[in-house]
Amino acid sequence: MSLVLVGCRDRNTKNEPGSENVSTIKEQAENTDFTLALLNALFYEEDFESSLKSELQLNKKQISDLKEAASTAVEKLSEEDEPSSKSFKESIKQATAEIVRILGDHKAAQFFHFVTARYADEKNTLPLEPNHIPEDTRIIVNAPAFRMDIFQQGKLIKTYNIAIGYPEFPLPTGIRKATSIIFNPTWTPPDEPWVKGKVSPGEKVPAGSKLNPLGPIKIPIGMPSLIHGGKDVSKLGAFASHGCVGLTDLQVQDFTKFLSQVSGSPISAEKIAAYENKDTKTETVKLKQPVLVELRYETIVAEDGGLHIFRDVYERGTNTIENATRVLDKYNIKLENLSEQERRSLTEALEEMNQDARGNKIAGSDLQGSASAGDSAEERAADKEDRKDKGQVTRKVIGQKEIVVTVSALKGKGYPLPVAYNTGK
Repeated sequence: MSLVLVGCRDRNTKNEPGSENVSTIKEQAENTDFTLALLNALFYEEDFESSLKSELQLNKKQISDLKEAASTAVEKLSEEDEPSSKSFKESIKQATAEIVRILGDHKAAQFFHFVTARYADEKNTLPLEPNHIPEDTRIIVNAPAFRMDIFQQGKLIKTYNIAIGYPEFPLPTGIRKATSIIFNPTWTPPDEPWVKGKVSPGEKVPAGSKLNPLGPIKIPIGMPSLIHGGKDVSKLGAFASHGCVGLTDLQVQDFTKFLSQVSGSPISAEKIAAYENKDTKTETVKLKQPVLVELRYETIVAEDGGLHIFRDVYERGTNTIENATRVLDKYNIKLENLSEQERRSLTEALEEMNQDARGNKIAGSDLQGSASAGDSAEERAADKEDRKDKGQVTRKVIGQKEIVVTVSALKGKGYPLPVAYNTGK
């Protein structure tokens, strides 16, 4: 498993950093995926700490305090079956408050601008319209749909069922690039609780080792985020990484063949097998043309004849009637023109899918787990208290992941249905 980059959705960095007041800083930061767990991940990048010193003029004490706050938060996380008692939104607010406390208002504003600019791609940004179908060659990953698509010159040629990052280590959003394929990658485990003593932090785990979670192939998409193998088929359509796209070994071999093909540097299945036969030798193959990787978070997707409403697994408050209206408007369908049954079904689906992965209601609803919906308020409170401070990562989606609402006016319209769907099974 690998660590995750912060994925800032607010790409507007035109304002001068440091000019914001505290409320503006918090508002901007809380519209990102920034948590202390993600800050901890950033410190594993070779130049991150040195950049904080040179570009933000942070002193040793400030950097040390940031590291301590980040590592303390991660120490409370593990990968047991028990879910985390803290919501994703609470984690974001905690990170914002800690960074403001450590750096002060002015430096905190500079810090968030710095992180945003560090991973922004000015030439390639996420599309403004929902359910956008590209006209070029690119990979599209939609996290709440647990789906990855390969488009070649605007045509969908392959679809994969995937695993995504835990809510505590979410798959970021934004545009990345795949520039190389690494066969038989080694893995250097970080000094984190989830390593669990299987290997020592900093000890290089060789390619081919059963303790290496990356599998036979990894594709960097803006380190340290990856597309990689090593996942059991049971992890597909679930959480299984620290901010990466996870595939089974067979899936990643198949994906590698298609990725190399669309990049103009095809690698045959036989050649892929030849690389893997030398499973202790790490080899890197550069792609002839970089391939864009678009990381989306769309919980409302129009597909032929219906609206697919996905669970808001990262708790972003996206399952709203306003967002559904935007999707319908794209296809010149007015919400008020839907039949009474269609409107009722849509409202009910949005309400049902307006839950985080643990079944907690989002956007103003009283938090209560769907797994204990029949319990009394006292029992639910007691259960939450029992889990308090355990800090385990969220491993499973409790309840339904998707509801399809039939809309007759969408017949023949929408985002493409899966093509040559590789479910991993």
